[in-house]
Amino acid sequence: MSTRTLSPKTLSSKTMQQIPNVSVIVFNGFSPFHISVPSIVFGPDTLHETFFNLQFVAGEEGSILSDIGMEIHTRAKLDSLEQADIIIVPYWRTIDERPNTQLIEALRLAYARGALIVGLCLGGYVLAYAGLLAGKRAATHWELEQDFTQRFPETSLDTNALYVEDSGVITSAGTAAGIDCCLYVFRKYYSSTIANRVARRMVVPPHRDGGQAQFIEQPIPITTSDSRINELMDRIRNDIGHKYTLDELAESVMMTRRTFTRKFHKATGMAFGEWLAAERFNLAQDLLESTDLSIEQIVAQTGFSSVLAFRDKFKERYVVTPNRWRKTFHQQN
Repeated sequence: MSTRTLSPKTLSSKTMQQIPNVSVIVFNGFSPFHISVPSIVFGPDTLHETFFNLQFVAGEEGSILSDIGMEIHTRAKLDSLEQADIIIVPYWRTIDERPNTQLIEALRLAYARGALIVGLCLGGYVLAYAGLLAGKRAATHWELEQDFTQRFPETSLDTNALYVEDSGVITSAGTAAGIDCCLYVFRKYYSSTIANRVARRMVVPPHRDGGQAQFIEQPIPITTSDSRINELMDRIRNDIGHKYTLDELAESVMMTRRTFTRKFHKATGMAFGEWLAAERFNLAQDLLESTDLSIEQIVAQTGFSSVLAFRDKFKERYVVTPNRWRKTFHQQN
């Protein structure tokens, strides 16, 4: 899977010329939720600072009314996509309808000059109709997998992925996966530290791998409805490098091992080991990006059993080595 080189991940000396331009294409019959996701992630209100220049672009002539009667007024037309670094198609009204010729041509031209093209949920159909997914991997909502495969056989559909990037085109699965996908795009331009701040303001998990299965009971939880589990998770986060055992943890919350295992899974939707590994990987990513600690020091702080185990598991999870991750995402000061 190949990707394109994007803007440097730096917040220093940020000028308007360095800020990426994001264009979100809207159509008549749009879904308010789907267009609100890129608006919140890339808009200036979430962190009260401008990290992206965001605009909505009319994908067709005429009124732009939502499926529940809301209306969008935008002066930006398809020719404005010539200045876009990122183009997001957040939705499409019907899988049987081919988008207008002007939109398809604008998307093709933008892709040819190197813009990052993103299709959220049914927005992937627009990209497929434009021929931008031919010969590439892609994701879509699980309910539409059979239709998508039959309609676009030249695209290799990943039937489990939350989102997929291939050669400068990103597609995502259903509703909530659009949030994960947009946060992933944010991370491509800025560090995970900044992207995580956006996620925390939205009260969503800071990062879910694109390859994570769509059929998941819950994303990585920040808090749960079980106060004892919440306190335990906070305590573990503050000492993530400790070697934990289920017996030790169960005793600390005055439960049997079996009861603890059941309650933790009920509260978080994850087995304890799965949750702990995710927390350790999240911390490792932050340390790789925001510090100059050696791999050995990061392993010691995050609680992995050895440098070799950390490198192997990191590469298995993210498809790149820790050193490559650092080289790509390390903050420039």
